[in-house]
Amino acid sequence: RSVASLALTGSAVTYGVGQLLSGWLGDRIQPRTLVFGGLLTTILTNLLIPLCGTAYQMAAVWCVNGLAQAFMWPPLVRLMSTLFSAADYKRACVVVSWGSSLGTILVYLASPLCIRLAGWRSVFLVSAAAASVMAAVWLCKCPRIAPAAAEKPAAAPAARAFPWSPMLAAILFCIVLQGSLRDGVTTWLPSLLSDAFGLGNETSILSGVVLPVFSIAAFQLVSLVYRRAIRNELTLAGLLFAGGALSALLLALFHTGGAALSVAAAALLTGCMHGVNLMLICMLPPYYAGYGRISLVSGMFNACTYIGSAASAYGMAAFSESFGWDGTILLWLAVALTGGLLCFAFAKRWSGFAKRAAAEKP
Repeated sequence: RSVASLALTGSAVTYGVGQLLSGWLGDRIQPRTLVFGGLLTTILTNLLIPLCGTAYQMAAVWCVNGLAQAFMWPPLVRLMSTLFSAADYKRACVVVSWGSSLGTILVYLASPLCIRLAGWRSVFLVSAAAASVMAAVWLCKCPRIAPAAAEKPAAAPAARAFPWSPMLAAILFCIVLQGSLRDGVTTWLPSLLSDAFGLGNETSILSGVVLPVFSIAAFQLVSLVYRRAIRNELTLAGLLFAGGALSALLLALFHTGGAALSVAAAALLTGCMHGVNLMLICMLPPYYAGYGRISLVSGMFNACTYIGSAASAYGMAAFSESFGWDGTILLWLAVALTGGLLCFAFAKRWSGFAKRAAAEKP
């Protein structure tokens, strides 16, 4: 199992690192070209996996797939922010975010059927076929846009320096925290339920279907609150972190009282983190349009999510072994509180930056 896990671990690393490369290229190359290249590479890697003879070969191929997958989100953010109005961009981000959850549900439900009917290799062949259809549709329907670096004529003043600041550092750290909670809770909830209630492999349905379904509802609800009530992204992210802390507190108090209560509290916690993800990773990058760095910022933000995810995969396992599940849940509570406090601390400063950025947006 440890050897087999190399494929997942390696692909997560290449996906996170690839976000930075994809973000940098996304401001210079057509999003249409980058996404198509990522899809084409994904098709090839899915076709190669059934031909691999060892776990190490699979790991190498799947690392390439992780890098290919990284060429999706930053160019998409660049494309949507260019083609859509601010209001349409916000709605589009919610719909696009559904894709990840719906894909998780579809793979979870379809994979056992494919394996039962035609063996495990068919899962990758079907995935390659689906990606081929998507690549063809993308190539036919996706419009071309001007790269950010080419938007201004050569005689125009040089682009402004990128606004590095303590506020941006705090935002990046908050993204790491939400990534560790979102993926950490999803990954380790089945183990918690197994240890607490003696449940078996059937608990995988929680991460495979129940939590993704709840995340879709969370995306929709948070988007509604954002568009109609709380327009400051950091304020809303802080409230969602606070909601996550409350959910962790409920989980700490009642996780021995029944599996249903534990699942409900964990679903609320991960739902809040999906909402934070929507605010910080989807809604913030367009404010950097004036710096010609929308795609790069998007890639940088998304990379931080997977730093948190990777940290939770190993850190929470070690922490739970040393301090038990009670200590681990209290750690989740502390992480959520830290994220909330940081968001609230910089909310006013972000409001000023956002107003200036909106006024100066090209």
